[in-house]
Amino acid sequence: MTDQTKTRPFPDAEEDMRHWDEAPDTPQTRHPAYRLAFADSDFMLRDELRPVRLQLELLKPELLMNERGIQSTIVMFGGARIPRPEDAEGAKTRTLAELSKFYDVAREFARLMTLRSVQSYGREDVIVTGGGPGVMEAGNRGAQEAGGVSIGLNIVLPHEQAPNSYVTPELSFNFHYFAIRKMHFLMRAKAITVFPGGFGTLDEMFETLTLIQTDRMHKMPFILFGRDFWTRIINWDALAEAGTIAREDLDLFHFAETAQEAIAIIDGFEAA
Repeated sequence: MTDQTKTRPFPDAEEDMRHWDEAPDTPQTRHPAYRLAFADSDFMLRDELRPVRLQLELLKPELLMNERGIQSTIVMFGGARIPRPEDAEGAKTRTLAELSKFYDVAREFARLMTLRSVQSYGREDVIVTGGGPGVMEAGNRGAQEAGGVSIGLNIVLPHEQAPNSYVTPELSFNFHYFAIRKMHFLMRAKAITVFPGGFGTLDEMFETLTLIQTDRMHKMPFILFGRDFWTRIINWDALAEAGTIAREDLDLFHFAETAQEAIAIIDGFEAA
């Protein structure tokens, strides 16, 4: 309890919770109807409370990041299935084995960007990933190796998906709603990087490009790592030739192969 809350004329929620815990044990106090609404998980999980849960899920990470003074982030999207290079031989496909090189690229990119971040005491250019394995692990790992903090935005899934061990614990968040998680990826974004990945990575990439294309989000450095991968799975020129996107929309993103190339793009964008 802060000094400010102690001066309030009314009890705060923490005090009332304590009083509720100390209530006499009677049929009335044992009944769920008597529980304080905000402390009643059964009540909070009702369908009618979904708008409140959406608000809470947006607010909790926002407050904690504000308390840390985090002003800008470097977003790293990428596949959970990209193996570490030392595990490449056990990859399910030859392509995944070849893509393992991007684990080290992501790790180095995050390390170099975090070396800059620590100059602002971890307030600017903070690495943010989905908090899982693969490229996400590499990003959080590189940030830790640089002596800085990094954010992990996990999502509750029916299978696995625990945060990787390199996420800064006090910046490791868990989400129920994909939409709110996506908002937190972009609310402080200063640059977007996208490494090879699957449905989730493609979803994040196209949604963010759409926001930029439609001017719902400011233009910023948008970097696709691995030109060969991205031009093989998406025929970008065909979209422009068909007229389903404008030719100038192809200028919204850049390709890079190395951490240094990506950083040069970010620096060049800021200087333009």
